Amino acid sequence: MTRIQLTNTITHKKEIFTPINPQHIGLYVCGPTVYDRPHIGNARSAIAFDVLYRLLKQCYPKVTYVRNVTDVDDKINARARDLNISIRTLTTETLAYYHSDIAALSGLQPDIEPRATEHIDEMIAMIEQLISNRHAYAAEGHVLFDVQSYKNYGTLSRKNQDDLIAGARIEIAPYKKNAADFVLWKPSDAHTPGWQSPWGYGRPGWHIECSAMSAKYLGQTFDIHAGGVDLVFPHHENEVAQSCCAHDTQRMANIWLHNGHLTVNGEKMSKSLGNFITVQDLLKHHDGEVIRLALLLTHYRQPLDWTDQQLVHAKNMLDRFYGALNLIAEPIKHETLSPLVHSALADDLNVPGALAALHDLANQMYKEPTIEIASALKGSAALLGLLQRSPAEWFQGSSNIDTIEIDRLIAARHKAKTEKNFIESDKIRAHLLEKGIILRDTPTGTTWRCA
Repeated sequence: MTRIQLTNTITHKKEIFTPINPQHIGLYVCGPTVYDRPHIGNARSAIAFDVLYRLLKQCYPKVTYVRNVTDVDDKINARARDLNISIRTLTTETLAYYHSDIAALSGLQPDIEPRATEHIDEMIAMIEQLISNRHAYAAEGHVLFDVQSYKNYGTLSRKNQDDLIAGARIEIAPYKKNAADFVLWKPSDAHTPGWQSPWGYGRPGWHIECSAMSAKYLGQTFDIHAGGVDLVFPHHENEVAQSCCAHDTQRMANIWLHNGHLTVNGEKMSKSLGNFITVQDLLKHHDGEVIRLALLLTHYRQPLDWTDQQLVHAKNMLDRFYGALNLIAEPIKHETLSPLVHSALADDLNVPGALAALHDLANQMYKEPTIEIASALKGSAALLGLLQRSPAEWFQGSSNIDTIEIDRLIAARHKAKTEKNFIESDKIRAHLLEKGIILRDTPTGTTWRCA
């Protein structure tokens, strides 16, 4: 199989993926901040790196996929106050929504899903180490990272410190040594979640969460860290600074991957513009597999402009793929993997290239269907999280009559043909065609698909 190549945000170059330990791959993906239903921007990141996880699992003996849950955050506090519910109730309910929505898009569960609130001790220990290493300092109940103490700050986002300070929304506070210094720990009042610490009652800053949890489950340096491009600065830049300074390492992760921005009909998605789309909204009107494919049609590193036409395109494509599988009457017992699909995905997760290879397999099926081609089509699509249902299950939701009725009419047509009642046979075929069902007679029987 082709070796995996990935575009590393640190170098902005496509690199051959060389694992730290080929027997055990470590993957960390920034997960949800659980205060509201996931939107399609959240889903894009989850599904893009779900494909990566599937590819890694196919290539290596063991993969540990860690996706964190941020359940302590000022947005969560504000949302809980607005709803007049406890923070724990809000985060538990919202995480359940996230699991349900991503599962509806055929997203696999990570191997480990650590919640920030369950790893406060690890965060406090890392902050103490940063203070000991003289990369952080305590001031007025806060602990801050001293940006100027880390000479490589800005390497990930490829900007110098002056540019980063000028382009960031910096909180000006008298207790900071420098304007760019960021919070590792901050005080909490009686109405805000908090924990006892050497610096008083308080809560962690956002960035320290991922540094502490990734180190616990994947080690001080691991293979791949991924997330949305909006996280490059400040979140991921600050993660690198904290982790490298706490552990005295050159790198936190060997490869950093980031998916592109998502817009809706050419505009930034926002509630004020009325174009804020949640996964729940889409699932009311579209199959989860259609939504998944629509998210994958654009290469993960490129900006994705979400339109209704993408959903139509994805639905038509899936109808065609399932229709090709429906040309085989016998069940597929052993799925295989097309080398062309694998090589496309190994080339920086080139899903559009993999889909082109799937179309070639479907073309072969429509010309001369065989169980071998069908096995390759289904097995290769599985690497994308697609075609995991039977054609009957898929088309039952797409046609105007259910599969039981279709099978009954096909049996009636077969009986009519056996009795040489070709008028009745043609009548049944025409009736099904009106319902959007196309029949195909083969030596092993009659198959059907949606038009």
